[in-house]
Amino acid sequence: MTGVPASAAGGARAATVTARTAGLWNIANILTMVRLVLVPGFVLLMLHGDGYDPAWRSFAWAAFSVAMITDLFDGQLARRYNLVTDFGKIADPIADKAIMGAALVCLSVLSDLPWWVTGVILFREIGITLMRFWVIKHGVIPASRGGKMKTLAQATAVGMYILALTGPLATLRFWVMAVAVLITVVTGLDYVRQAVVLRRAGLAAERERARTRAGTDRESVR
Repeated sequence: MTGVPASAAGGARAATVTARTAGLWNIANILTMVRLVLVPGFVLLMLHGDGYDPAWRSFAWAAFSVAMITDLFDGQLARRYNLVTDFGKIADPIADKAIMGAALVCLSVLSDLPWWVTGVILFREIGITLMRFWVIKHGVIPASRGGKMKTLAQATAVGMYILALTGPLATLRFWVMAVAVLITVVTGLDYVRQAVVLRRAGLAAERERARTRAGTDRESVR
């Protein structure tokens, strides 16, 4: 007799089995790998010929769309079915930045998008990623609703620029990109604020623990 209800024991065994089977080759990681593989494929499609053929741009848009759709599902699948792995934690953000960065750079190389727009977005994305590592010992900055809006706005705007749009749609994509850049900057500043607050709280907690330990040591000496 273990004193543990059979249902609880069964649940514990199921959780253990799930944790053990969450290896490298799971659906979440496969989707991330697909996104990584799509990056060079997207670049080749985007820059095929002179880079302005509407048909090839449509193929590039399709590859970009598939990559962004996989971005929506791999993280959710990993969390829902306990498929979180070290590979996924590292590869997922790299895949996200790679496909968006590749699209922005290609568009700027083709003179479809000003370089300063690409610079602002990439600076924000890379900077926030580095900042998360800077404060990770104090805590994790959660993904905000604004961050999800930013991703959707960027994906929509970049997707519209990838397509060879003309007339009113070309004007519309300009304003969609303007909104995306604005959301990118505003959410980036908010993440900076959260990081500063989190780091200050973490440092204050460390000082308090140090004072507590010092007081305990003095009491033990007495």
